[in-house]
Amino acid sequence: MLDLKYIRDDAEAVRRAVASRQDNAPIDEIVRLDVLRREQITELEELRRQRKLASKQRGDPETGRCLRDQIRDLEEAANKLDDDLRALLLRVPNIPQESVPPGAGEADNVEIRHFGEVPGFAFTPKPHWEIGEALDIIDFERGAKLSGSRFYVLKGLGARLQHALINLMLDRHTREHGYTEIYPPFMVKQECMYVSSNLPKFADNLYHDVEEDYWWVPTAEVPLTNLHRDEIIPPGVLPLHYAAYTACFRREKMSAGKDTRGMKRGHQFDKVELYKFCAPEDSNDALEALTADAERICALLGLPTRVVALCTAELGFASSKSYDIEVWAPGAAEWLEVSSCSNCLDFQARRGNIRYRPAADEKPRYLHTLNGSGLALPRIMIAILENCQQADGSVRLPAVLHDYMGVTEIR
Repeated sequence: MLDLKYIRDDAEAVRRAVASRQDNAPIDEIVRLDVLRREQITELEELRRQRKLASKQRGDPETGRCLRDQIRDLEEAANKLDDDLRALLLRVPNIPQESVPPGAGEADNVEIRHFGEVPGFAFTPKPHWEIGEALDIIDFERGAKLSGSRFYVLKGLGARLQHALINLMLDRHTREHGYTEIYPPFMVKQECMYVSSNLPKFADNLYHDVEEDYWWVPTAEVPLTNLHRDEIIPPGVLPLHYAAYTACFRREKMSAGKDTRGMKRGHQFDKVELYKFCAPEDSNDALEALTADAERICALLGLPTRVVALCTAELGFASSKSYDIEVWAPGAAEWLEVSSCSNCLDFQARRGNIRYRPAADEKPRYLHTLNGSGLALPRIMIAILENCQQADGSVRLPAVLHDYMGVTEIR
């Protein structure tokens, strides 16, 4: 959430930033209500002054009652206006940093680096859905029988590959990259969704148990953001680096006929999430380091990878700057996003009242939050199956997975 004072002081700059994101947040209405709210505060202060003076002078009791009623009514109106203002502020996206490339869509994203060789094949590479079914490690038909479209069942070495990748990621991030592992709940309270910026913007994409008001997490970013909600981090504790595995649940409303085959888009998938809480002056460097940590997993797996700086219109709602990490899938002949690494500045911290104290004698300040997948399944599985397929239909596993899998290939 943006600081209301920031909007008040430079509303035109905020309008331009919102427009650069192709968003229609109600900046004019926020400015109008803010003016009205400050007028009410001035009026309330005057009424309270009058009532205090009347009480001291022991004047007409009727005057005191009238002032009391006016104050009560104005306080109720002011509280209603506060709620209205907050509801509007929750609809305003974060402001892009100056280093974010301007643009109106995906075509304006900028590739900043790539690594790994795109494999050459002496045969026509197959897509993962054909590979998985031929090896009997992915069962789309039974997945649909159990839960409907966009679900699947992993079998045998397919299930083992999923677990191996998750364990590899958690081991590397915790043992080599300095993250503390968290195993959070997969269901959270509604407030967690607001703090992480999933509500109100993305309500239609979330799964919700109405009876008990639980929300299924679309990513571990949600519980990780809320770990320190309403807390003041003591001096000397930041930065905090967390890694968490969760299943993720999303409605994934897509155009009819788009990405309907295979595992690319599903309502349930697994992911290892990276999350950082840090001091404001460190957050841009922290973003580069977090992105590099996620990239290392792609490099370990030997996957052709590129890193893309997102343009203004492609940024996530809470992000001020983001890098997407994409891997090449030769069977489907496309780049697949496996991580989006973002610096949210103090946007989520303001929503969650998450602060830190720079020194014992200093006032608390809002910290900065960062997040990124480290990495997302099943697209990594897609890339492995399609890049490592052999002419005889088998899949040669990356060397880093041999000990985790107990085999060197799937056939």
